[in-house]
Amino acid sequence: MRVVILGSGSGTNAEAILSAASASQLGPAQVVAVYSDVQNAGILEKAARYEVKNSHLSSPSQQATLNGESESLWIETIKEDAPDLIVLAGFMRILKGSFLQAFSGKIINLHPSLLPSFPGLEAIRQAFVRGVKITGCTIHWVNEVVDGGEIIAQAPVRVMPGDTCELLEQKIHGAEHVVLPSVIRDIAIGVTPFLGE
Repeated sequence: MRVVILGSGSGTNAEAILSAASASQLGPAQVVAVYSDVQNAGILEKAARYEVKNSHLSSPSQQATLNGESESLWIETIKEDAPDLIVLAGFMRILKGSFLQAFSGKIINLHPSLLPSFPGLEAIRQAFVRGVKITGCTIHWVNEVVDGGEIIAQAPVRVMPGDTCELLEQKIHGAEHVVLPSVIRDIAIGVTPFLGE
């Protein structure tokens, strides 16, 4: 199973996937490319360290949604990798119409809350401010609704009385680094079916 990772930041989740792949923990899944909408993003450096093809693909900085010429560039570039699965690991662009059609049923996203609670930006801070006792992370299939696709897996994280928002973020990232590679493995070996199967 050919996997492409998209991300915008430091790439800690991508690193967890790449580390699992190098330790033969992803079953038949292999990461064939990593792309970022942010030039010099940490995720690209981490991919290079694992000798995985990586590249910055341009996109208008002022737009949250990937569309127009930049969307076409992303679609055509990723199609060349013939991906079976696209993993959004800290990818901060919204994917719509043409991109979702081009890779229908092949895109999963990682979100740092127990959806449907706290969708959108700053989910960890939203949960912390709200005072929830349990939050966590969710991996879901991507559709037209932001953070609204079918849930694949969730990992709960308990919020302790002495936790700060920063500590909670670290705890959730720790859960993400375990559950995301596990989901990719399960999709690769067929335990978790592709969307629509």
